Amino acid sequence: PELVERARSIEAALRPHLRTQYDEGNIGQLYRRQDEIGTPFCVTVDYETLEDGSVTVRSRDSMQQQRIAAAELGTFLGERLR
Repeated sequence: PELVERARSIEAALRPHLRTQYDEGNIGQLYRRQDEIGTPFCVTVDYETLEDGSVTVRSRDSMQQQRIAAAELGTFLGERLR
């Protein structure tokens, strides 16, 4: 429940500025589905998010993942999507 609440909160904060989609389930299947429809970045909320406020951002094109502070997510994505 805490993960879902935190993930929905992050998605809601991004929604006014970016096209977003909330989804949950098996991470591999979710990444594959988003890759197929062309989603450039996926954000994953996990137990580490609850501890330190960071999220994992995965780039579709490079498949690289990096941890960043959830508070910096809007800026991070905005710079890469322009």
